Amino acid sequence: MTEFVIHDVETAPEDSRPRLEASLKRLGAVPNLHGVMAESPALLEGYQTLYALGDKTSLSPIERQVVYQTYNYENNCTYCVAGHTVLSMIDSVPQEATDALRAGKPIPDAKLEALSVFARKVMRKQGFVTESDRKEFYEAGYSKQTVLDVVLLFATKVMSNYANHIAETPLDKSLEAFAWTKP
Repeated sequence: MTEFVIHDVETAPEDSRPRLEASLKRLGAVPNLHGVMAESPALLEGYQTLYALGDKTSLSPIERQVVYQTYNYENNCTYCVAGHTVLSMIDSVPQEATDALRAGKPIPDAKLEALSVFARKVMRKQGFVTESDRKEFYEAGYSKQTVLDVVLLFATKVMSNYANHIAETPLDKSLEAFAWTKP
């Protein structure tokens, strides 16, 4: 059991309350992740800001979910894999891609698979991807901007994945049907 509180709008530190109110308005509920992060108003703001900036990248909603799920899988974040399974449905990620990402298997779509492979390399190589890695990525249809956009999404996932690990964030009731354990 964790010692971290899952805050709501009433219990959160004052500086986190407007962000939780925004989550409630936008999502209809305050996700447990946001409630845990609210303990640190700066973390909650940083996470929500980076996540929103993801919408401004060169990646489509489907591609963003592929990158997020790649990092969720690699970081063994049970909370985020469940959450992004739902977000993937909302963003119309093909079910076979979602299934592959949850299983740690190749995605049938070659371009999405190239994106996932590159994202994994960025993480595993701590950013030291080779010229050959980048060339393969460009040949799959991606750009220099996309290379850097993948870094932004990685930073976003470090915040949520690590916060969930530390706080042992329990799944929201709405995510329980999408519970995940790394195979």
